[in-house]
Amino acid sequence: MYFNEKSLMLYAITDCSWLNGRTLAKQVEEALIGGITMIQLREKALSIPEFIAEAKMIRQITKEYGVPLIINDNVEVAIASNADGVHVGQNDVSVIEARTMLGKEKIIGATAKTVRQARMAEEQGADYIGSGTVFGSDTKTNAIKITIEQLNEIASSVTIPTVVVGGISKDNINKFYGSNIKGVAVVSAIFACDNIARATRDLYQDVETILQGNKQE
Repeated sequence: MYFNEKSLMLYAITDCSWLNGRTLAKQVEEALIGGITMIQLREKALSIPEFIAEAKMIRQITKEYGVPLIINDNVEVAIASNADGVHVGQNDVSVIEARTMLGKEKIIGATAKTVRQARMAEEQGADYIGSGTVFGSDTKTNAIKITIEQLNEIASSVTIPTVVVGGISKDNINKFYGSNIKGVAVVSAIFACDNIARATRDLYQDVETILQGNKQE
């Protein structure tokens, strides 16, 4: 799967709590229709066999749209489903371990809340950094918050791209104008909406404006 920083522009992270009678696969396809550039399957409540089955199904959909599918935390699921990569947190397997297991062709993202963590992830071979939360998170209520200034320090400390995650919505996304990020990761901002495709298109336009403005500054 082809990957560059544009793949991170609008990054969707799944959450089954927002299904509202729809299947996860259907929600993902609606987001893809709206212009999502990367999908992360993050389903803590599923058993490993259920997670693998869901990942295989969604992998077929994302493949049709040419969008990378990333598995949250679980390298085993990423391998079994032939996903495009994995995203690891500070308490998961290391980037080095993930790279050894997945090989050099797969995408590996790493969570970093400090400059030290970001630099270590890059040194170990991560392809991108996920950082936050800036606004708090519905899906991670115990997440440690960082400021936009801290986010910019983290993004500036590495050469790989940084995507921001955590509580981002259409109401606060413009706060990242003038920042060093290369993308925005969202959950409820699209998956909690009745019209996921339209919400995705609206956010895509916002992110596009922000990133174009950041390049010009």
